[in-house]
Amino acid sequence: MKQQRPAPSTHPAHTPDQAATTSTTQRIEALDLVRGAAILGTLGTNIWIFTDPDGPAGWLRAMGNRDGSLADVVESLLLFLVNGKSVALLSIMFGVGLELQYQSARRRGRAWPGRYLWRCALLLLEGALHYLLIFEFDVLMGYALVAMYVSVLVGARRKVRHWWMATAALLHTGMITVLTLGMRTGHVALSPPGWTGTTLYSHGGWLEQLQARITEIGTYRAELVIVIPMSTVLFLAGIELMRAGAFADAPHGTAIRTRLIRWGLGLGVPANLVTSFAGQEWFFVDRYVLPPVVAFGLLGLIVELAHRTSGRPGPLRSGLASTGRTAMSCYVFQNLLSSALCYGWGLGLATTLDPARPWWVLAAWCAVVGTFMTLASWWLRRFRRGPLESAMHWAYEPRGPARA
Repeated sequence: MKQQRPAPSTHPAHTPDQAATTSTTQRIEALDLVRGAAILGTLGTNIWIFTDPDGPAGWLRAMGNRDGSLADVVESLLLFLVNGKSVALLSIMFGVGLELQYQSARRRGRAWPGRYLWRCALLLLEGALHYLLIFEFDVLMGYALVAMYVSVLVGARRKVRHWWMATAALLHTGMITVLTLGMRTGHVALSPPGWTGTTLYSHGGWLEQLQARITEIGTYRAELVIVIPMSTVLFLAGIELMRAGAFADAPHGTAIRTRLIRWGLGLGVPANLVTSFAGQEWFFVDRYVLPPVVAFGLLGLIVELAHRTSGRPGPLRSGLASTGRTAMSCYVFQNLLSSALCYGWGLGLATTLDPARPWWVLAAWCAVVGTFMTLASWWLRRFRRGPLESAMHWAYEPRGPARA
């Protein structure tokens, strides 16, 4: 891939608002708070998979067989709060981070995408290991793949980026439409026909689960293909928001966030609430279409609250910001800890406490969240970066005499 050394440009697409690119402490904290909230949301979705005795397939089967009981209503409401929104929010923030990396390369006169592609390759490797060793629904691999070509688009003209956004949005809409029609006609199902259950997660060993992730890679990685067009749109949207000054503590930033809140929460939340209880036929719309709309509203709300409540942070805010600063480490840790708590090779709580579902699931989420928020805060008092972030930085940054 041809690399170019970016030079300062007077084109509007290459002149971000000064307030949007100035690295103030408050702005950085706002970004960390958004990332932290997204990490909490990913566990809020995945914890239902970990705590199902039958694992991912059991959770998907349950999604299509709600009986209207109080437990099912509670689970649906809790899932409504996080399902799809955290993935979308992380995608937007990944675009924001990509823009910051691009601007950093410009200021230092470094070639772009240059070493950023190596960063993407490292993330892809980390995601592949995370998938194989820990969790079937890893999102890091998808982010790495999308970042590889969006890193080229970040330096393109604004019209080119908008064309890519529109094309990806149409592709995503078409794909979800086909899948939704397939659900309604019975040609697409959330779980295989005749599926009755499995003991792989309740009694199986870790090596057996690893083997299943290898042999069933097509099934488990199907979501990665589905979200690539959506992630493309959200990555590029994050770039545009950063350049427009959406995170700035200034009147124009407040105006942008107000619009995000009005449309994202005012329109997205009611529509998403309907699809959450509309039945399994609307599963793909409920997870991949409306949550990104809500995510923009959440983004605006979190950043606005961060600016309005700036000052000495309390323990909850500090823990959330620390989680955002160590987002990758917390993401992997939460899945590893949840596996050890719930699966048969660990404590096996998914089977033991299944009669207490969904109440014990909420308690498990609180326990895991409290653990990694506490550990993240403790770690950052001693180190500059999280464990995985430090490893990535060590592998990514040039060292020795060759360093610029």
